[in-house]
Amino acid sequence: MTATRGFGIDIGGSGIKGALVDLEKGALIGDRLRIDTPKPSTPEAVADVVADVVGHFGWTGPVGVTLPAVVKKGIALTAANIDKKWVGTDADALFAKRLGRGVDEIAMINDADAAGIAEIRFGDEIARHGVVALLTFGTGIGSAVFHDGKLVPNTEFGHLEVDGHDAEKKAAASVKDNEGLSYPQWAKRVERYLGVLENLIWPDLFIVGGGVSKKAEKWVPLLDIRTKVIAASLQNNAGIVGAAAAAAEGIEH
Repeated sequence: MTATRGFGIDIGGSGIKGALVDLEKGALIGDRLRIDTPKPSTPEAVADVVADVVGHFGWTGPVGVTLPAVVKKGIALTAANIDKKWVGTDADALFAKRLGRGVDEIAMINDADAAGIAEIRFGDEIARHGVVALLTFGTGIGSAVFHDGKLVPNTEFGHLEVDGHDAEKKAAASVKDNEGLSYPQWAKRVERYLGVLENLIWPDLFIVGGGVSKKAEKWVPLLDIRTKVIAASLQNNAGIVGAAAAAAEGIEH
């Protein structure tokens, strides 16, 4: 283990992914391991899976862990697409105990914030200037907002009300799959959502991430909004990379 390596875990509504990370390149070292998120996704059940992932790699250093939740000082204050028992859970203490680490060796961070940190640091240089919003499209919609590269933590813009509905209930990538929408059909919903968001925060750039960013060419060019939109450079690995960086540098909100 060296200072140029870290370990990140990305907890999502459908899967828990982990990998060793090269912190100089912002890239995974070898393959990642993905295990389905347990159902129900209680804190204890998720912690068991995280322990399995960390153990698989034999990692003994600090661990960065993302949650699809508002996280402040290691405590989960919301629970989006994970069991509601997470609300109020001291996630720092939970994972420290389960992984046999000190609390200062665990960095808990909102999943979209972690992805944003990775994109700002290792992605397209234009993302380091002005107001930038990263949006992760997966089971739900996560958001991370930056001003000149500095994070405004725990924004929850996936839950904006759009046309009377919670935005992620209509425009998340999971909705596309569940409703059998074509990319053009789904892109219309994303366009509507981004239009509402851009009128709220007037960003200079949108970065779109999550698994669906791997096929950005099928839907990003269809978006007709005034703000420039680019696909995430790290695609669906951004959360892992950002979590590892947060752990290595002691970043926590």
